[in-house]
Amino acid sequence: MLRTYTIAFHGAEAAPVEVQCAMAPGIPGFSIVGLPDKTVSESRERVRAALSAMRIALPSQRITINLSPADMPKAGSHNDLPIALAILAALKVIPADVAEENISMGELSLDGKLVPVAGALPAAFCAAEEGRGLLCAEDSAPEAAWVEATCVIGARSLAELVRHLTGASPIPPAAAGTLPPRVDGRDLREVKGQERAKRVLEIAAAGRHHLLMIGAPGAGKSMLASRIPGLLPDLTPMEALETSMVHSVSGLLKGGGICRNRPFQQPHHTASKAAIVGGGRAAQPGEISLAHNGVLFMDELPEFAPGVLETLRQPMESGEVMVSRANAHVRYPCRFLMVAAANPCRCGHLSDANRACSQAPKCSEKYLARISGPMLDRFDLRIEIPAVAHRDLDMPASGDTSQTVRDRVTAARARQAQRYDGVEGVALNADIEGTLLEELAAPDAEGRDLLLLAADRFKLSARGYHRILRVARTIADLEDSADLRRDHIAEALSYRIAGMGG
Repeated sequence: MLRTYTIAFHGAEAAPVEVQCAMAPGIPGFSIVGLPDKTVSESRERVRAALSAMRIALPSQRITINLSPADMPKAGSHNDLPIALAILAALKVIPADVAEENISMGELSLDGKLVPVAGALPAAFCAAEEGRGLLCAEDSAPEAAWVEATCVIGARSLAELVRHLTGASPIPPAAAGTLPPRVDGRDLREVKGQERAKRVLEIAAAGRHHLLMIGAPGAGKSMLASRIPGLLPDLTPMEALETSMVHSVSGLLKGGGICRNRPFQQPHHTASKAAIVGGGRAAQPGEISLAHNGVLFMDELPEFAPGVLETLRQPMESGEVMVSRANAHVRYPCRFLMVAAANPCRCGHLSDANRACSQAPKCSEKYLARISGPMLDRFDLRIEIPAVAHRDLDMPASGDTSQTVRDRVTAARARQAQRYDGVEGVALNADIEGTLLEELAAPDAEGRDLLLLAADRFKLSARGYHRILRVARTIADLEDSADLRRDHIAEALSYRIAGMGG
């Protein structure tokens, strides 16, 4: 029995799979066992055609390929290459020890060319952990080469890879791809008016506080949300790695680079549960996981199906989502900044008596009731976006630029990183809870009195009470204040209760 190795994806990570090949006398046949899906079962024909293109005929024996462990589901066309290499090792075309030293992945075309597949980055991490090299398609190699702990070899075809493994024509190790340029988008200073909304964006970006904006159509909600990526600092190396792993599994990394820009996902309100939280036949990551370490912008929030909105409640709190299927339980990271926008009612003109519909103001209550109380409670910041007067549109740009705000946000996040250094699962103020919240976000006496008074008057939930403390801690960090004062509490309260009740 000859063997080589490949990987099986489990969420954003890859697990090693041993590909065993046995040839025995009997009725000629080619079987693949070990819980393969339809794509893996079809590898037989692609491998047979690719070997035929190299003028290598399969022997008149019974060929059995076992993918071990046999109780782990195997999916994906990346199994073509390891199956072909296992057969070539059994035929003594390539050395058996060389085949065992590497993990391989790649789809084979019928003429023997190697086709790139998704997941090269997690595959390279798996190879590094196993102490093996990685063999893949040439176009997948620059992405995998970001993992310097393993040797990555990229080939254009199976024949070229065979010549490398036999020493006839060695292929040099692949080099990492180039980083994409930072994309900041439009500048915050271009937004006319809306100074209060700009302040809220800064606070949301600094502490990763979920934000809900409510305003009439054309008030600038989407325009404000589109400026948030320009306010966020660059991804840290660990964040870039985590984000790139998810995007690699989804096949979204291009040009061999890894993620440099924070994701900005904006799903349409017709999206299904599987599209938002992940799922489908292969339990793929959803929009919330693709927004990991970035922004999830949900425009027209009440238009999303109520069932879709309710599935977001747990991921918004925990920063991860478990996608369960009959044959898979997959965990994906999803620590994102949620930014949502909504009209005050279906017609959108609740505040304008001349344009409002005949059902106002009851239409507003019915429309916003599509957002459940528990879901609404998870937004740290809530703000009403007023319409901008026409005369203000002719005014020159005002306020700070996105770069200036990003500098303040970066400094505030650096203070948080220093404060929570060594605390597992806590990176920003939005993550703190329990005794840590009591210790690090304790207001002064005047601030506590104000918060208790507001909690009684507006019937704040315990979650709402704690979220105000977290927002106030972020406001203090933006001012580089170690103390949590009354004015910090007052500002945080104004973003929680204004126009929305408790």
